[in-house]
Amino acid sequence: MSIFDDIKGKAEGLIAGKEDAIKGGIEKVGDFVDEKTGDKFKDQIDSAQQAASGFVDGAAK
Repeated sequence: MSIFDDIKGKAEGLIAGKEDAIKGGIEKVGDFVDEKTGDKFKDQIDSAQQAASGFVDGAAK
């Protein structure tokens, strides 16, 4: 077992049952950053949002 397996296990425990709220927060933070930067980094922010939401979906399984 690696340290990453241990971290993933802890993340799964923290995320379980809160997936929608976490993904909603990810969306709000991304929208806030887009607003403050004038959409200058919109593509990068969208990619980060998708990756973070994907992690939440993967950890929930």
